Amino acid sequence: LFRSMAAIIGLENDDVEAACAEARALGAVQIANDNGGGQLVISGLKPAVEAAAAAATGKGAKRALMLPVSAPFHSSLMQPAADAMREALAGVAKSAPVVPVIANVRAAPVSDPDEIAGLLVEQVTGQVRWRETVAWFAANGVDTLAEIGAGKVLTGLARRIDRSLTGLNVSGPDDIDPFLAALNA
Repeated sequence: LFRSMAAIIGLENDDVEAACAEARALGAVQIANDNGGGQLVISGLKPAVEAAAAAATGKGAKRALMLPVSAPFHSSLMQPAADAMREALAGVAKSAPVVPVIANVRAAPVSDPDEIAGLLVEQVTGQVRWRETVAWFAANGVDTLAEIGAGKVLTGLARRIDRSLTGLNVSGPDDIDPFLAALNA
């Protein structure tokens, strides 16, 4: 069966979860991301995702947008990838990070290397709790976030969650010097 994801705009977590529950007779579907700002993403088998998206619209969602993705990320259907990651990480030497890692699947700091590896595996099938992660940053003295890689999606989502945060982007080599200058300002 085809797998899919959809963004649900303008509906809260409980209503989106209820829409997913209604659609589960058609297959696996679950909340994959809480992006904040009234945006949740669901993931699973395409018929179930489509039914949950329709149910969410019926519950008052402003919009349900099917996403062009190659896999049902952050859903139970990714279990084979999670198993492969667990196996790959089992043979890797791990050491404690210099600063705690804020694991999106938990939205809390973690410093134990084995626990971090376990949470990386869990993240493959687990919900990305971005709204709670950004809220943790803001509540714990973080005022600047850096998005490394192509695009500014996470920076934009973070600003919608907490406007007091500054977002910096590093998309390529030309962005490194301005990024370092902004950090040192």
